[in-house]
Amino acid sequence: MLKDSKARDELEEILKEREYQAYYDDSKGLISIWWEKVKDWFADLLADLFPSFAPSSAAAGPILIGIIVIMIISLGVIAFFIFRNRKRNRMLHDHKPLQSMNEMNWSFQRHLSESQKHEANGEYTLATRHLFLALLLYFHEKEWLVARIWKTNWEYYDELRKVNQEWADQFYHLARLFDEVTYGKHNIQIEEFLQFRITAMKWLENSEEIREFGVERR
Repeated sequence: MLKDSKARDELEEILKEREYQAYYDDSKGLISIWWEKVKDWFADLLADLFPSFAPSSAAAGPILIGIIVIMIISLGVIAFFIFRNRKRNRMLHDHKPLQSMNEMNWSFQRHLSESQKHEANGEYTLATRHLFLALLLYFHEKEWLVARIWKTNWEYYDELRKVNQEWADQFYHLARLFDEVTYGKHNIQIEEFLQFRITAMKWLENSEEIREFGVERR
C-alpha cells in the first residue's frame, strides 16, 4: 500500500516538472495554431465568396466551425463512396460468374426456372445467382457477348457496351449487385431482389423461348 502511494506521489512530481509541462504546452500550442490557421483560411474564403460576410463578427466563429464540421463530414462521405465503388469495381475485374462447365451448359431457361424455385423458397441469394446466369447466357445466345467460364463480369460489360451502351450500363449495375451477393457476403433482401428481377426480366420476358420452355412469366 505504501509502495503504491509512493509511486503515485512520484508520478505526480514528474508531471509537475517544467520539461513535461513545456512539452504539453508546446503540443497544445501547435494544435491551437493549426486550428486558427484553418479558421482564418475559411474566413478569407467566405469573405471572397460573400463580401457581406464579416469574419470579425460575433456570429462568424460558430458559422466557421459549423462549415468546417460539415466539410469534414462531406469529405468522409465522399471518401466512403469512392472506397466502396473501387471495391465493387475490383470485384467485377477479379471474379468469374460462371464457376463450372455445368453452369455453362445449362440453358438460360433452366437457370431462370431454378431462380424462380429459389425465390419461392425465400432463398434470394441463390435466386439472384441463377437469374444473373440466365441473363448472361441469354446474351450469349443472342451473340451480344461470348460467355466463358474464365471471363469476368468486367469483360462481359466491355463486350456488351460495343453492342449497346445503355444495355451495358444496366448490366453493370446488375453485375455489381450479383458480385456483392455472391462474393461480398451481402445478404440481399426481398426488396433488392425484386428490383434486380424487374431489370433482368426486361430482357428475358421478351424471349419466345421462355414460353416454349414453360417458365412462368411474372
